[in-house]
Amino acid sequence: MTELDLDALIDDPGTRIVVTCGSGGVGKTTTAAALGLRAAERGRKVVVLTIDPARRLAQSLGLTELDNTPRGVAGVHPANGGRLDAMMLDMKRTFDEVVLAHATPEKAEQILANPFYVALSSSFAGTQEYMAMEKLGQLHKQAEQSGDWDLIVVDTPPSRSALDFLDAPERLASLLEGRFLRLLLAPARGPFRLMSAGVNMAMSVLNKVLGAQVLTDVQTFVAAFDTLFGGFRQRAERTVALLREPHTAFLVVAAPQNDALREASYFTERLREESMPLAGVVLNRVTNTHVPDLSAERSLGAAERLEEADKSPLTAAVLRLHADKMQQVVGDHKRADRFRRGHRAIPTVEVPALADDVHDLTGLRLIGDLLTA
Repeated sequence: MTELDLDALIDDPGTRIVVTCGSGGVGKTTTAAALGLRAAERGRKVVVLTIDPARRLAQSLGLTELDNTPRGVAGVHPANGGRLDAMMLDMKRTFDEVVLAHATPEKAEQILANPFYVALSSSFAGTQEYMAMEKLGQLHKQAEQSGDWDLIVVDTPPSRSALDFLDAPERLASLLEGRFLRLLLAPARGPFRLMSAGVNMAMSVLNKVLGAQVLTDVQTFVAAFDTLFGGFRQRAERTVALLREPHTAFLVVAAPQNDALREASYFTERLREESMPLAGVVLNRVTNTHVPDLSAERSLGAAERLEEADKSPLTAAVLRLHADKMQQVVGDHKRADRFRRGHRAIPTVEVPALADDVHDLTGLRLIGDLLTA
């Protein structure tokens, strides 16, 4: 089993993109921010793209409001010449930027005002994942052209399945280029002319189900969006190609719970199948204790003896608390060890659980120390 050397990863000038991924609630955002800060204080010019970070973490990075533009993080030690910018993805604004960049002003105005587009860009399943990749592509292009950054750290969106992150660009591109939407645009033209009766019947049903106004909004959107259809697939393909480059490193973050570890296993296998460069796995929030020699069984036995003798009830209560913690310690380490044994070829690092949430740069530095200990 190989230890993951994250300092070597972020110090390597050949590492240009680091992507943290995994299931929700395992500490992806904190890991991304801590690595970004550590890389900056070791001399890299870093931009961190976060997705809906916790309020305290956002404040620690100086991001008190949602902002789609990279902003400098104050308080970064400048001794090694590095710097840290950070931003939070604004899904709808990123979609708007795509429209404004690739459509004529007249078409863009029609699209941005369309109710179906507003719904699609704000809440459609997969849009957030796709727009995170759009923003990554934008940041990479800007970094290549301007030299503003030499390392981009991406925190992937939380989702029910970590695999959604890789599938979303293709899914959204397929939707926007799909036969169904094109059918709505021109139901009685081209190859659909001979099926016009069936198509008209289908349109009649849709009209009843969706309502005339909704159907009109969709058709108007498709008509205005027609020139952008191909661009979505092309950009999705470029982003996937970018993620396969040797300068990209994927970090799978998992907590020592069965569900999170299963998700991590699925994702490592999927990355292998997709030929994505997996750097390693971060086993996060592993419970530790300062009194490892006092087992749960011994602690409970001592507590029972004190209680039977009616002595030191406070000490007995503390011993029971320690027993509960030791059971968690043993469980966490068993699950983490089982994962490592099942993935011997994948470098891993374990990060102990902290008593408090991270809420400032000092906390992020501590996480960075633990990630690279």
